[in-house]
Amino acid sequence: MKFTRMLTTKLTSFWLMSLAAIAFVFLLSAMMSFVQLTYKFQQQKVAELETMLVDQYQHQPDWDLEAWLPPMLLAYNAVDFRLTLKDEVIFAYEGNLTTQNPMVYDHVLDPKSGLRMQLTLTQPFEHYTFSWYEILILLVGVLAVAALVRFGYLWFSQQLDGIEELALRSRLILQGKHEQALATPGNGKPRLINRALTKLLEELHDAQKERGRFDKFIRSNTFLDAETRIGNRLFLNNRLDALSHNQAMLAHGVIYLLEMDDLDLLQQSQGEAVTKELLNSTVNAISQLLQTQANSIFARRSHNQFAIVVPQISLIEADQFASKLLKICLSQPLPEVDNSDNFFHLGCAYFTAGDNAAQLIEEADMALRAAQLQGNSNWFMYDKGAIDEEFAKGSVRWRSFLENALVQRRFFPFSQPIIDSDGNEHHKEIFTRARDNQGALIRATLFIPMANKCGLMPQVERQIIERVLLLLSNELVGGVQNTQTNKKPASQIYSINLSLDSLMSRAFTQWLKTTLLEYRHLTTRLIFEVSEDIVIQHQEKLQPKLDMIRKMGARLCVDHVGQQVVGTYYIRECHFDLIKLHRSIVRHIHLRPENQLFIRSLIGGLYRTEVQVCAEGVEVFEEWQTLQILGVGAAQGMYFSEPIEAK
Repeated sequence: MKFTRMLTTKLTSFWLMSLAAIAFVFLLSAMMSFVQLTYKFQQQKVAELETMLVDQYQHQPDWDLEAWLPPMLLAYNAVDFRLTLKDEVIFAYEGNLTTQNPMVYDHVLDPKSGLRMQLTLTQPFEHYTFSWYEILILLVGVLAVAALVRFGYLWFSQQLDGIEELALRSRLILQGKHEQALATPGNGKPRLINRALTKLLEELHDAQKERGRFDKFIRSNTFLDAETRIGNRLFLNNRLDALSHNQAMLAHGVIYLLEMDDLDLLQQSQGEAVTKELLNSTVNAISQLLQTQANSIFARRSHNQFAIVVPQISLIEADQFASKLLKICLSQPLPEVDNSDNFFHLGCAYFTAGDNAAQLIEEADMALRAAQLQGNSNWFMYDKGAIDEEFAKGSVRWRSFLENALVQRRFFPFSQPIIDSDGNEHHKEIFTRARDNQGALIRATLFIPMANKCGLMPQVERQIIERVLLLLSNELVGGVQNTQTNKKPASQIYSINLSLDSLMSRAFTQWLKTTLLEYRHLTTRLIFEVSEDIVIQHQEKLQPKLDMIRKMGARLCVDHVGQQVVGTYYIRECHFDLIKLHRSIVRHIHLRPENQLFIRSLIGGLYRTEVQVCAEGVEVFEEWQTLQILGVGAAQGMYFSEPIEAK
């Protein structure tokens, strides 16, 4: 707005100068007119004296000038007077006044007789002094003019300030900061334009919310069951694909198949309303229980069968959870039907890393049939044999391992490049790995859940951030050396994941703020990623923390987008710069038109924003090609590169 302020200053200065010039010309004209009138009045008195002398000469031969002329000349403040007739002085007068700038009137009164008059007068204002009353009137006039000028200046400035505020709101709108422009209506003038801008911004805000609701509607009809509003079979397949790589599970966990055997008979005998009430109460109770299990999956496979996947859970905990699930089902008010005590059956299949994803459903189905053969409502766990010892470590052993790794700084960053549509590297995402005492790498899928349970995730992420800042500092020094050797300096950008525990920790956020201030020359090369489910559940609490990171100069990214069926309004409200599609949406995208529809809807909702859309988990060329056609600007995955240690 610098140009607008300069223009405002120039306009104000020009207006003041014009007003001052008009006032000066007005006062000068008034003074000149007054002086001219005064001289005119003096000339009129001289003309009257001439008329009297001519009249006396023509009608009264005996003038007797001594009787009446001296008092008149004294009243005129005459310096001297001389009346001659054919060069003969017939009357002379010398006053008692002196002047340096006399007014001399030398007129011929009668050309025939040669009557001539010479009158010397003082200047009209030479012996005049201003009274206090006249000075007061003049002072009041000058003050009135000054007050009017001041009032005009303030009024004009106020009007221009209103235009300035309109220009500021317009600049915010052009920059895409619609929320900020709507939040600061100000006192822009003309007010009609300001109110029109506010109304249009409110309608645009409502339209954006409506677009978010429409996107959620599309996603809901694609991935949600219409009756229970939980995931459908397609949603389950996508999420299982995300938990596996090449049909091999990436971590351990358990899958449950819950079946209501006589649901069809219940619907025929009791009606659809009773059946729907039972389904909703059961689904709500199970969903509430699953809130204690992070990244759990709940979906409806068929009319009477539900699937539940709980990753990162031990075998003992899986048995306990199965008992809780069956207990919740049995606690539901079941109408009077035949075999009501044999209505719910639960089949469980425990899996470890490397197990075949397609085989899990078969194993869970086998366990479900075994539970049904046992009679009555019960559950059955499919036993594959020994469980990996790594997963059997107790919380105490894990805490000891993690604390030693923190003290010995055995958490290391691994980076994977994100490639844009031109084939250039956009940035690198940092993944965390740990090394045991023998130097072997520990998978993040193993230690991160335990670190969350032990409350050590803030310390782990703090150590990773310190290592990344060290990498950037070394690259900056190397870039300076390259500049001296006429080589292009390094400008690497890293993205770092932040967990909910870290963002909720006051000590961590205070340390992060201090660190970003200390390394403010590097903050523009940092991107902090937050998971979508964390943002959705804790948006109000996380908003100040995310705003702090953004104000420090770093960028924000939300990942795992599409993992849940939610609206996308939070992307604008939290001012994210990037979003990353979850691998369950990206997997086999070229074969799944429903996932393509979701991506088109998402990108359409982000139209006219600067948010960049990236994809996670790209493994084959067809996936990347389809993503580019849909408008995704960048991607990462095994198709481009595996994570390598950042050194």
